[in-house]
Amino acid sequence: MRQVILDTETTGIDPKDGHRLVEIGAIEMVNRRFTGRTYHQYINPERHIDAEVVEVHGIDDARVANEPVFAAIADEFWAFIEGAELVIHNAPFDVGFIDHELSMLNQQRKSPVLGPVRDHCGVLDTLTMARKMHPGQRNSLDALCKRYDIDNGHRVLHGALLDSEILAEVYLAMTGGQTALTLDAATAAEQEQADTSNEGMSIQRLSLTPGQLRVVRPTDAERAAHKAKCEAYQLNWFEGAASDA
Repeated sequence: MRQVILDTETTGIDPKDGHRLVEIGAIEMVNRRFTGRTYHQYINPERHIDAEVVEVHGIDDARVANEPVFAAIADEFWAFIEGAELVIHNAPFDVGFIDHELSMLNQQRKSPVLGPVRDHCGVLDTLTMARKMHPGQRNSLDALCKRYDIDNGHRVLHGALLDSEILAEVYLAMTGGQTALTLDAATAAEQEQADTSNEGMSIQRLSLTPGQLRVVRPTDAERAAHKAKCEAYQLNWFEGAASDA
């Protein structure tokens, strides 16, 4: 399964009020493994960024003044996410902003038409998932990091790519505890070394696709020997129990 862990930063709260995207960060995973492909882009929103949100993500007008507008990066971004399942914390917020940008772009250029997101991508909302798993508790990304013992100490301000990386770890912890995000050889070697116990015993991990594991069945002679062994053990047990009585 191809998934894209995604986060955005914006100029304000609601695209209906004319607010726009200022940053997109996304990380690709296939079968719960980080592929190494990422997408990260700052965007000139062509409008003022509200002071309240600058305090949250630290991106002001000057930071994005020379960045490309959304129309210039839309095709590359769409190619990265199309067909994937998007994993987003509070998905309606991010999807709403992306669809707003795509809608304005489509009105400008007519072709090719991009979006809406849910027509071309699956969407998994980790906030909805967390609320079902932990009802009545705080389920912000920071709260989930604390709950699942994920280090987010380097997260002073919100940032789209950083938040995507953190969300990837949270999502994997929420859905099975697997937090190995990379397939490269160096990390595989580190994992093998980490799996070695203090006594020098190494855990051997099988890496087999379905159908590769060979099943060896016992022969008739082996079945007969096993049956005789079980019968002899059972007889000895009954004799011992009788003598104890």
